[in-house]
Amino acid sequence: MPLRAKILNPALQRQAMKVAALIKCILMTVSLTEAQMSTNQFDINEVKELPADDPNDVLFGSHFGARTIELNRPNKLNALNGSMARKIILRLKEWENSELASVIIIGGMGRKAFCAGGDVATIVQQNAAGPDGQAISKAYFALEYRLDQLIATYSKPYVAYMDGITMGGGVGLSVHAAFRIATENTVFAMPETSIGFFPDVGGSFFLPRLEGYIGTYLALTSNQLNGVNAFYTGIATHYIDSSSLPGLTARLGELEFKDYQSLQFRESVVNATIEEFVTGIPHDEPMLIAGEIRQAIDRCFRHDRVEDILAALEGETARKRKSRVGEWAAKTIETLHERSPISLKVTLRQMRLGKRWDISDAFQREYIMASRFMTQPDFAAGVSARLIKKPPEKPIWNPSTVSEVEGGYVDQFFLVAGEERLKLLGPDTYRDYPTQMALPTESDVKRAIADAIQAGRNGDRTVGRITSKILKDRGGKLGVTEKVKEVLERKCRLNDEGLLFWQDDISS
Repeated sequence: MPLRAKILNPALQRQAMKVAALIKCILMTVSLTEAQMSTNQFDINEVKELPADDPNDVLFGSHFGARTIELNRPNKLNALNGSMARKIILRLKEWENSELASVIIIGGMGRKAFCAGGDVATIVQQNAAGPDGQAISKAYFALEYRLDQLIATYSKPYVAYMDGITMGGGVGLSVHAAFRIATENTVFAMPETSIGFFPDVGGSFFLPRLEGYIGTYLALTSNQLNGVNAFYTGIATHYIDSSSLPGLTARLGELEFKDYQSLQFRESVVNATIEEFVTGIPHDEPMLIAGEIRQAIDRCFRHDRVEDILAALEGETARKRKSRVGEWAAKTIETLHERSPISLKVTLRQMRLGKRWDISDAFQREYIMASRFMTQPDFAAGVSARLIKKPPEKPIWNPSTVSEVEGGYVDQFFLVAGEERLKLLGPDTYRDYPTQMALPTESDVKRAIADAIQAGRNGDRTVGRITSKILKDRGGKLGVTEKVKEVLERKCRLNDEGLLFWQDDISS
């Protein structure tokens, strides 16, 4: 769910007549759609542009084999709305069936944002109109999640330029792609707990699959990652200077594929092409989620109760009051106390359950969760206080503390009995992302050490040999050396012979 939104005058009634006029038209479309659903797959013919849709909020183009999508609402930070989602769905389905379209590239107009989310202020306004308005909001989420699932299972290489603010709905348009390019302008966040919502757009799937408990940390705190740090954490697969993006688009357009060539082969070619435009990693931007901070994140955010996470953070501040970790823990406690208690508890449950959901489950369950948040007071309170009022105010949450949020109340967001599953645009699904183009993970480093031990190659269990092996396996990808070094320093120790042992396996 997006954080950035159209900032409306507090006198929301100015647009009430406009919203009311649209409700009847869209509700008729929604009702017709639901009535005609007879299979588990949503009929693409039901996705139609509406008369009120802006014809220019998305620009489509082509450059030889490349097909481009440019979000064109720069004065709204390219915030995603229903009009844009409908256009993108229809064009993606058209290109999927075209032999001339080889690669899809999505980006945003302007210098500030790829896509800062969606118009949550309008959603809150619609919800205030009662059941009819809430039905409009639910229809938007259904449309958005169908688009996100289409991207996540797309049959052609899909490249997302995360150049600028990439939050909420913008994350849904990019993070499930095989190729996610961060630049020096990237500002990534899933900021929903700060507005009384939960990390949607497939956050149930991608956040729990980040290393350790980084995903839980980002989900609960809504903290931002800028530039190369989105690359280091695995959110982005590549880091490229923004000045190189036009040249990359032109180069990708030159790629040609045979009909019989697999998606895996095509993606390998696209990956090699993108790597041609990687010029370096900024060494003046340290890896933020690393070392002792990363260790503290895993220690604190591994717990399954928000109260226990807060207690663990308190323990960090008591033990390391004047240290970097102690300062981080104190700031994190302060941040969590500013978030919606209901959002925190729902989001933590979501992070734990999402590890077991496949990609389709994630969107279908998130639709149920989003629908229930439409009547949740904290959502209206958070959006109104932080995004509508000028100057912004501190939201008044109800209940005001996590201890007051009962488990039974949280349960209702995850109950699926009697609920019709959201029908998606395709049957494809998976439990782990099928394409891995990002930096190596802890598991990759651990496996390299284990392979050396199993093969009896003790000489390969040095920092230099392990780093060189993984770097070679990744084709010399820039950033690999820095990432592997951080993992080895944090997770391994050396014996008297200078051989690496994984910390979990010290007895060996």
